[in-house]
Amino acid sequence: MSRTRTRWRLGLTATAFLVAAGLVPAPAHAEDVTDYAITVDPSAEGAKIDDTMYGVFFEDINRAADGGLYAELVQNRSFEYSTADNTSYTPLTSWTVDGAAQVVDDAGRLNERNRNYLSLGAGSSVTNAGYNTGIHVDEGKKYDFSVWARATGTTALTVALQDADGTLATARKVAVKKSGWAKYTATFTATRTSSNGRLTVASSAAAALDMVSLFPRDTYRHEPNGLRKDLAEKVAALHPGFVRFPGGCLVNTGSMEDYSEASGYQRKRSYQWKDTVGPVEERATNSNFWGYNQSYGLGYYEYFRFAEDIGAMPLPVVPALVTGCGQNKAVDDAALLERHIQDTLDLIEFANGPVTSEWGRKRAEMGHPRPFHLTHLEVGNEENLPVEFFARFKEFRAAIEAKYPDITVISNSGPDDAGSTFDTAWQLNKDAKADMVDEHYYNSPQWFLQNNDRYDSYDRNGPKVFLGEYASWGNAFKNGLAEAAFMTGLERNADVVELASYAPLFANEDYVQWSPDLVWFNNHASWNSANYEVQKLFMNNVGDRVVPSTATGTPSLLGPITGAVGLSTWATTAAYDDVKVTGADGSTLLGDDFSGDASRWTHTGGGSWSVQDGQYVQTDMAAENTMVSAGDPSWHDYDLHVKATKKSGKEGFLVAFGVKDTGNYYWWNLGGWNNTQSAVEQAVDGGKSTLISKAGSIETGRDYDIDIKVRGRQVTLYLDGQEWGSFTDDKPAEPFRQVATLDKKTGDLIVKVVNAQSSAARTAIDLGGARVASKAKVTTLAAAPDAVNTETATAVAPVTSTFSGVADTFTYTFPANSVTFLRIKQR
Repeated sequence: MSRTRTRWRLGLTATAFLVAAGLVPAPAHAEDVTDYAITVDPSAEGAKIDDTMYGVFFEDINRAADGGLYAELVQNRSFEYSTADNTSYTPLTSWTVDGAAQVVDDAGRLNERNRNYLSLGAGSSVTNAGYNTGIHVDEGKKYDFSVWARATGTTALTVALQDADGTLATARKVAVKKSGWAKYTATFTATRTSSNGRLTVASSAAAALDMVSLFPRDTYRHEPNGLRKDLAEKVAALHPGFVRFPGGCLVNTGSMEDYSEASGYQRKRSYQWKDTVGPVEERATNSNFWGYNQSYGLGYYEYFRFAEDIGAMPLPVVPALVTGCGQNKAVDDAALLERHIQDTLDLIEFANGPVTSEWGRKRAEMGHPRPFHLTHLEVGNEENLPVEFFARFKEFRAAIEAKYPDITVISNSGPDDAGSTFDTAWQLNKDAKADMVDEHYYNSPQWFLQNNDRYDSYDRNGPKVFLGEYASWGNAFKNGLAEAAFMTGLERNADVVELASYAPLFANEDYVQWSPDLVWFNNHASWNSANYEVQKLFMNNVGDRVVPSTATGTPSLLGPITGAVGLSTWATTAAYDDVKVTGADGSTLLGDDFSGDASRWTHTGGGSWSVQDGQYVQTDMAAENTMVSAGDPSWHDYDLHVKATKKSGKEGFLVAFGVKDTGNYYWWNLGGWNNTQSAVEQAVDGGKSTLISKAGSIETGRDYDIDIKVRGRQVTLYLDGQEWGSFTDDKPAEPFRQVATLDKKTGDLIVKVVNAQSSAARTAIDLGGARVASKAKVTTLAAAPDAVNTETATAVAPVTSTFSGVADTFTYTFPANSVTFLRIKQR
């Protein structure tokens, strides 16, 4: 996952975003019906689909681990929070003190890797606020408390659960003996339900405390140090073929050093698996790239165990010593590289080795003598330095293949679906005959509708594709529809795309760094997004082999690119001058040298614009997307000229064309992504897709001449008089997609149809002479395009029914804005 820019969804309907792009006609009225035909060829054999094709990707983002899947109810249980995690944090974040208490880092600590502990004065107490609104408890349920404590004399701890309305459970007394550190436990039974609970620990005499913990007894599969049951069950219900973990940007950011005295106990490190195994009180703490702390209570052992519990293949990702996600630095340290390679070999031994091996014994000591059957391992995550990454990847791969030749070692192609990094990475992977390449992309719904055929032309003899992260920008049903349409193309190309996972998986609604997400939750409830329902439908109805099929398409209306022009910046101050828009016939549509005011420009974004010394200047260096626009949304076939000068800041210029409104436009992003590359992005319904991209930067204080030539749907771009690039945006966003697969276990022919438009699709289906039963099981997802599931309302949910009109040839009308699966029994 690339931390570049968060794009937020605005509010158009599915039809509107297609019509806005000029790619399909608007229906005359809601009752419109479009006629299609699907032809299935059961005598032909399509691609084999592996059981592991669809999986999930877990990254600790949006509080997905602590405060999420990890069932611990106490926040900052070990007093390790630090400004290294978040500038607002202190070691007592989430705690309040009554009396005397201070967090201490000295030789009296619990152990060397658990640096901080709490010194609590006699007659004093501390209270923990948990996550979200507090600690959630359910009436009648049991909760297990534990604490590591040390005292110089016999001391009594009083442990209580309460909220503003009073007690939530009978208080417990814990006697701390006069000795060194020891673990003490107690059990609560909640007397009523509350989502606002607080846990208080009071001491009769001075005591030292660490690892103050409260777990629900009812974790997933009742396992200790376990997982939150409702969240784990939602993942299990998908029946994923694999679990990719732990990241993401957690893997390829920060220091590659370990957590030790020799390295100065660095607190901003990449995710390193050895930090996360063994007794929880001995696991290292770390900052999280997404702005909070990682306790590592949920670590590699728990990930492996969870994958096994739900019948999924574990797929860990290890750092390649090249940072990404905006950091973009190659670590040049041969000894450190060798250590990480050895750590990776040790990881495989931890997963698969016999109990007589060093790391197999560690696994057994943690409670799992049986191996975890690791078969796939990924090195690196969307690095932006493909040459430097691949040099290190090859060293990892050589070492792994030498000792564990049966392990599939996965590479990647960077953070985007196209561009110079993508092209270079793919060529390196092909040349080196990589087993599998991980692609990541987040794009608009339109992009997914346009690119159903993305993998049709991939080399069948080249590296296989792992689509490790993908999503359209939004959690409305229109996003799920676009993703479903795209997934029919993934299945059709299952001989190339062997693995695929939506991302991210989880979001705690009160701690969001990234949206959209598959499952949303708070401290007491969880709910499935519309995207989740699409994923579940596909993942529970995969089939074993593709049955070749074809379908007619939707008549498209490809008008010219139309729209006004715009200027913008992103975390940058810049000056613009001499804006000229000239029609193809030579007529002047707009001319502005800013010798007067800027009355012809409309400010729709952030920032601060003013005319200064004959230039139009944006002066707010912190503002993002400061768009101003001018002209007529109906303009087409024109030349745009702008003179631009960067004053200061992180990036360069944003020059827009084809501007229809705040969510629909194109812009040439010069010096974007922290001034490392330039690209043309298209925004549809607020979600952006990259159309063309090249490495490059913008110099501060230099004047640039920018020219954009728009003809029909072809655009040519010039920088300082030299052609920078061109593209033609003429790919229709086809709303009607289908694929058919065969489930060998049941004999079912599964016809999967996506109708992502506001008219029904009356479809003549020809099963090619197949002998079939007359009844089919139908599962349908249908809703308004803007429908969103929430904690209190489920607008998008599957509906099952039976259709009795199946024959060798029959007609079925697929509802507007729907995903429909027909499971047809073959005789």
